[in-house]
Amino acid sequence: MNNTPGPAGSPRTSEPLSEAAKSSRMTTHTLFRIFILTVLGSFFIFQLDVNYLWLSGLLTAASIALGIVLLVRSAKAKESRLVLFGTISGLVVSLVMTLLVLVSAVFFTAIREYQDCSRSALTQQAASTCRIQLEDALPTQIR
Repeated sequence: MNNTPGPAGSPRTSEPLSEAAKSSRMTTHTLFRIFILTVLGSFFIFQLDVNYLWLSGLLTAASIALGIVLLVRSAKAKESRLVLFGTISGLVVSLVMTLLVLVSAVFFTAIREYQDCSRSALTQQAASTCRIQLEDALPTQIR
C-alpha cells in the first residue's frame, strides 16, 4: 500500500493497479477523447454549412454510440467521475445535435437558400430580407 498524503493531509491508500486494469483505464480514456472529438466535430461541422449536414449527422451518430459504450464502461469499471460527467454531458449535447440535424434535414432547401442569400447580403437590409424569406419558407408553428 502506498501511504501518500492526500489533499487534506490525511493519508490515502491506493493499491497498485494490475496491468489489465491499467489497460482498461487507458482504453476508456482513449475512447473518451475520441468521444469528445466527435461531439465537438459534429457541432462545428454543423456550423459550417448546411451542405455538410450528412457529415454532422454521421459524427452525431458516432458520438451517441461512443457515449453509450463509455457510459457502460465507466459504470462497470467505476471510472473517475470526470469521465462519467463528461460522457453524460456529451450525450446531452449529442441528443440536441440529433434534433438540430433532423430539423435541418427536414427544412434543407429553405436553410440552404437562406445561407446562400445571407452570404451575398452586404447590408443590414439585405440580411433582414434573407431572414424574412426564411421565415416565410417555414411553417407557422416553427416561426
